[in-house]
Amino acid sequence: MSIILGCIADDLTGATDLAMILVREGMKTVQVVGEPNADTPAPNAEAVVVALKSRTNNAQEAISMTISSCKWLQSHGAKQIFFKYCSTFDSTDQGNIGPVTDALMKHLECSSTIACPAFPENRRTVYHGYLFVNDGLLSESSLRNHPLTPMRDSNIKRILSAQSSSKVSNLYFEQIEKGHEVIAQAVAEKETGQPTIHITDALNDNHLRSIGKACKDMKLVTGGSAVAQGLPLNFEEQGLLRTRTKAQSFSAPGGASVILSGSCSEATRSQVSYAQNHIPSYCLDAVAILKGEPVAEEAINWATKYIDTATPVLLYSSADPSVVEQIQNNQNQIDIGSRVEAVIGEIAQKFHALGANRFVVAGGETSGAVINALAVKTMSIGPQIDPGVPWTSTTINEKPIALALKSGNFGTDDFFIKALNQLTQYEITK
Repeated sequence: MSIILGCIADDLTGATDLAMILVREGMKTVQVVGEPNADTPAPNAEAVVVALKSRTNNAQEAISMTISSCKWLQSHGAKQIFFKYCSTFDSTDQGNIGPVTDALMKHLECSSTIACPAFPENRRTVYHGYLFVNDGLLSESSLRNHPLTPMRDSNIKRILSAQSSSKVSNLYFEQIEKGHEVIAQAVAEKETGQPTIHITDALNDNHLRSIGKACKDMKLVTGGSAVAQGLPLNFEEQGLLRTRTKAQSFSAPGGASVILSGSCSEATRSQVSYAQNHIPSYCLDAVAILKGEPVAEEAINWATKYIDTATPVLLYSSADPSVVEQIQNNQNQIDIGSRVEAVIGEIAQKFHALGANRFVVAGGETSGAVINALAVKTMSIGPQIDPGVPWTSTTINEKPIALALKSGNFGTDDFFIKALNQLTQYEITK
């Protein structure tokens, strides 16, 4: 089976989110973890999502990783490339969304693409070029204080223009509402030969499907995961996608379950608070980690009795913003994050060695650390837990493992407990 749609995501949880949407729309999809190389075999899939850890890298590193991944996808038949970033447009004035998009347009020799971060199912919408989160502007949401990519402007054109050398244009609601033919015509009318990124408004899934259909002939599409739901139909109409199956097989191993949370987002902190009332919980002290204290060893000692009896546990470093700010005032924030992630990755390794094979992980950077620590290379997509978050499955040393990788801002308050409870209907081994 040749790859039809090649996708590149700038973080792990975003890749999983995108893969789930493509599966839901009928494409056989596999997620590849990390930058592939010449020796990486192509999965037997119609869509492949490459999960990079490039969102907070410097722009040149992000470009190098992305273009290398793009070349690999093309070498295995990809007809269209999708560059996936967060539905809250997480970035800085220096990048990486603009520089990576520019580089992909140059590599693919295309003069236009779209930028559509909207994800209405998760209450992220774009209206007249402004990005809304829940009921307010992005700049008024909790994302304005994100420790690595604080989003203090809601105007996508202004953000993108500051970091891209391409012309940036808007396609407003009034055009989007009229359907894919009007959208495609609007893009064509703005064609000047100069590389142009068209920011598209989107308030609902109908808008996203129209946008996707209008992108039929584009070599490159960029956006949040939700706009990809409009792409599979294009391939079907072109005779490239012969069958559309909206489910992939999934089974969950029995045994111990571990929740690892490194996100300090408002949503995750609420989820940690809820879970603390239902399962044994342990706080990973960031200050102790920075001091070099044996936090991982102490956490494993605490959890061993629960793992032995297959009792689910929660370990978290998620902290109140005031605590995070106090730590950041004394330390480099990127260094803090990497050191906490390293400890959580070590804990995941040790838990797996003790027999844990069901992991729920909160936070994009944390998920990347856990996946790297467990040496996961590919993942198959399972059932949705909440919008944007599915269960996934893989094997480590030929033994099955179930993973739920959650973006910090996704999920309802009961997400952790709901995720674990959902596995019972898929459990086939003990």
